[in-house]
Amino acid sequence: MYIDTHAHLNLDPFCKDPEPYIERAVHAGVRCIIVPGIDLNTSEKAIALSEMFEIVYAAVGIHPQDSTKVQKGYVKNIESFLRHPKVVAIGEVGMDHFRDYAPRDIQLRVFREQAELAKALNYPLIVHNRAADDDTFSVLDETDHFNAQFHCYGSDTAYAKKILERGAYISFTGVITFSAEARDILKDIPMDRVLTETDCPWMAPVPYRGKQNEPAYVVEVLRAYAKIFDRTPEETAETVLQTAQNFFNIPLL
Repeated sequence: MYIDTHAHLNLDPFCKDPEPYIERAVHAGVRCIIVPGIDLNTSEKAIALSEMFEIVYAAVGIHPQDSTKVQKGYVKNIESFLRHPKVVAIGEVGMDHFRDYAPRDIQLRVFREQAELAKALNYPLIVHNRAADDDTFSVLDETDHFNAQFHCYGSDTAYAKKILERGAYISFTGVITFSAEARDILKDIPMDRVLTETDCPWMAPVPYRGKQNEPAYVVEVLRAYAKIFDRTPEETAETVLQTAQNFFNIPLL
């Protein structure tokens, strides 16, 4: 059985009619889907989806590219979302210097505020880090909260070792099915420190590369993991499920 720890079902095209995507995921053996927010509106949509579908859980937070749009008091909004029983993490949050949609100082402040909230309330973080290794690490180090999933991992082996030593987890998207660099990084990561994700609708795995991604395709990510770890898909899936259950504190899958 499989888990997709990062699926944007609260965005187009999914949010208009999510049921077919959920049905295909269940048919493929997916037991759990975590839908992250990127702002307050999509966080609310993630919660709504979790109420509609048993296998869906929500994460809530402000994406770094949306950090300039937050208003005073937004942290209280996020804190209120966390009272919902199916909200399992704060995310997607972090730093992004690849596109620089938001000034660095604003990204740092918003990320720090959310990391502080996660630390205070003992929630894991789903971290977006793109071309911002030093700043991302500095915020987590400052808040002493490495209870974090580095989703859609795109840094190098040295950085992976650094964050793993502090207790963080790593997940790859469908990129793991076609990127030799990503596979080389995964080889050096313990199997019980990785999670699976699609980051749909983007980054579909082989054999769906170039098409719209969806949660059912997380199966291909898991199969790629199994080959890299030289384990059976069943053994790999069991380990990943157990890791996810412990990390997100979700019921037995």
